Amino acid sequence: MSKTVRILVADDHAVVRAGLRALLERREDFRVIAEAATGEEAIMRALEWHPDVIVMDIRMPGISGIEATRQIIEKLPDSRIIILTSYAEDDLLFAAIRAGAVGYVLKRIGDNDLVNAVERVSRGESMLDPAMTATVFDQMKKAQESQQAAAFNGLTSQEMSILGLISQGLTNRQISVRLFIGEGTTRNYVSSLLSKLNLSNRAEAAAYAIRNGIQEILPPNNKH
Repeated sequence: MSKTVRILVADDHAVVRAGLRALLERREDFRVIAEAATGEEAIMRALEWHPDVIVMDIRMPGISGIEATRQIIEKLPDSRIIILTSYAEDDLLFAAIRAGAVGYVLKRIGDNDLVNAVERVSRGESMLDPAMTATVFDQMKKAQESQQAAAFNGLTSQEMSILGLISQGLTNRQISVRLFIGEGTTRNYVSSLLSKLNLSNRAEAAAYAIRNGIQEILPPNNKH
């Protein structure tokens, strides 16, 4: 027999709460054990009932669903909270994730999708509405690019090119030939970039460049 999933529903509209309860309890193994109309009440009910899953509206009077999530996770770190919202808003999505939510779904999703979301998070998985998936990956990509750029902050474009070639194992002479500059000039560039990055030698520079993804941010003509 399946384990009963104990659920807390938090939404400031009684009609919505009733609808969610009716929907979720169609499943024999789902039971709504408590409801909350405010963020404060959601925190209180969570501490009282220790539900397996909390379906939390993002916008509620008083404490928001995000702040309620943060406080609940702080006290009940094993809580599985799904944020329910009407709009696909990037800032709210990431705020919810930072607060500790493991699911973020739009109210317009189908009935079966919400039931599936609750089932998945109750098993320890995370659930993100498909409409938000592209946003998450886009933000992750931007964050990674920003981190990579910061790793080489202060280097000139020529120093970046030389560092990229160092990471490929080229000697100063080979770099000079590749970039059509004198070997002495290459040595000066290498010394400068080592100083700026607080590195001791070419081996450290090569390792640093690879670790921070220099080949992903150099223009194509610098990669060969």
